[in-house]
Formats: sequence, C-alpha cells, structure tokens
Amino acid sequence: MPTQMMRAIRLHEHGGPEVLRYDEVPVPRPGPGEVLVRVHAVGINPPDWYLRDGLSNIPPETRPKFDLPVIPGTDVSGVVEAVATDVEDLSVGDEVFGLLRFPSFDGSAYAEYVAAPASDLARKPAGIDHVHAAGAPMALLTAWQFLIELGHDHPSPFQAARHRPVALDADTTVLVNGAAGGVGHFAIQLAKWKGARVVAVASGAHEAFLRELGADDFIDYTKRRPEDLVHDVDLVVDAVGGRESSRFLRTLKRGGALFPVFFGEYDDEETARLGVTVSGTQVRSNGAQLAEVGRLLDAGTVRVAIDSTFPLADARAAHERAARGHIQGKIVLTVA
Repeated sequence: MPTQMMRAIRLHEHGGPEVLRYDEVPVPRPGPGEVLVRVHAVGINPPDWYLRDGLSNIPPETRPKFDLPVIPGTDVSGVVEAVATDVEDLSVGDEVFGLLRFPSFDGSAYAEYVAAPASDLARKPAGIDHVHAAGAPMALLTAWQFLIELGHDHPSPFQAARHRPVALDADTTVLVNGAAGGVGHFAIQLAKWKGARVVAVASGAHEAFLRELGADDFIDYTKRRPEDLVHDVDLVVDAVGGRESSRFLRTLKRGGALFPVFFGEYDDEETARLGVTVSGTQVRSNGAQLAEVGRLLDAGTVRVAIDSTFPLADARAAHERAARGHIQGKIVLTVA
C-alpha cells in the first residue's frame, strides 16, 4: 500500500520567516491514545517563531529538545479521520480543536494532517468555525491557567512555587498589558466574566476593539505611561512581559499580584517592600479545560478575534505579519 502524502511547513534550519518551507511529507499514523486529525485551520503563537529562531530567547537549561527538520505549530482545529483502538471518547467525523503536546515542540500542527493525543483535544464549539476555534487553544488556555484554574501540578521552569490564580469579582481591578493580542484579549474577557473592573493597555488603534470586549478603562501606552496613571490595582496580567515588566509593580496595592506571561527580571527586595507577589506558569495542553472554555466560546461569553488569515502555503507571510506587531487577536493559517 503506497504511503499517503500531505503538505506541511517544515524548518530545515533556523532563521527568519524565509526558512519556512512548504514540503511534501508522509501523513502521520496515530499512536496509542491518539487520533488523526484532518486539519482545517492552525493558530499561530509566539512559540512558533521562537522555534523558528532556534529558541535563542529561552535559557538553554529550559529549552525543549527537538530535531530538524521539524513541523512547527501547536494549535489546530479540524475533523477526526482515524482513531487509535484505545481511544474511546472521540470518533471519526468529530470536529475537534486543541493545543498539541505543549510545552514540548512536537505539535507538528502546520500540516494537512496531524496525529494528536486525544487528551489534548476537545470537541469544537458548534457556534464557531474552524478558523476561530484554531485561534483559541494556546492563548485562551494561557489566560485560563493564569487567571481561573491552573489545572495541573507540573512545576514551572520559571519559579519554584506553584502558581495560584487570585479571586476575581466585582471588587477586583485588573490591569491587562498587551491587551489586544492573543492572551491579552482573552484575559480581558475572562476577568469581565468574573465581574472584575478591567484597565486595558495597548496602542491607541485598539481602543474601540478593547472597549467592545468589555474594558472599563483604556490607556494608550504610546502617549502615557500606565505606571504613572494607575495605582491600587489588585492584579496586573502582563501579556507582554520581559525586561520592562517590573515597572508595573508600582501600580499594585499591597497584597496585589503581577502575572507576567513572559518572565522578566524582578527584584525580590522590591516586591517584599511593596508587599506584592510575582507569579506565573507555563501553559500546558489540557483537553478537559478546553472543553470547559469551549462552552464559553459556544455561548459567545468569550470570543476569538482574528487579526488575519493566510493559506498554509503562505506561512512565511503569516510570520512576517506577526513580526510587524500590533496584532489584534490571532493570526490563523487556513488549510484547504
């Protein structure tokens, strides 16, 4: 029987968007606990371009292992084509979405077919299409695991203590930095779902979009420094993170918390003096949590904003779009 072939994007070397190659490769076979998914759409996330760059921004001791050539990508939405004999909860023809094998880099999602662990998948919400479903898994699970429920006991590579979300209600004020991006726009919606007051920080072009999502206040960081304007906040969700994240410590009230999605450098003496905490985690694949957030997506309580779509063959153009920044929601690859 001849080997069935498919098209996929692969990295044979590290570099800029130009190293993404549209190759012909064998269709994978699902192993134990897996299903074969015919991919309809693929969500693009920062780890995709970290992998493309060679993970140069991640400390060597925490870098996942992988071999070239590699198919990047973790977020998929599609239809189950085949099921391993030990999988009971999914059947051929089911529409599913998921974050595959993260935090490893073995998702192999930039492809026409993918072998996916059944435990990483949930049924796609009937009320949204594959493009919107593919935009959800990593970014929405990141917001969920930071804000609502961690859902696992795996230690974070960034801190010794287990991350604990803080209670959100009508008495809570949450500042979201990088509010228009993937994680940020979901964090706003989850905080509003819990009744919190939300301050969104982004560039001015995103104000109307973020107010539509429920932001109570908006700060254009290109014109004003949020740390000079906002004080006595209960929680900062810094979806940008990195080197400048510590400036948000001064916006917090005593007892407040800063949750950086991408860790930076924080002075333990400063946080102790201010009486605040810095905490984060690393998002992990979780089909059960996806099923839970899927109900919010189905009800329209949380929606996925799509910045732009590109055909799978044009993954290079999608990565070039990501590199330009100021993304509103998610970039998605479509698979015919």
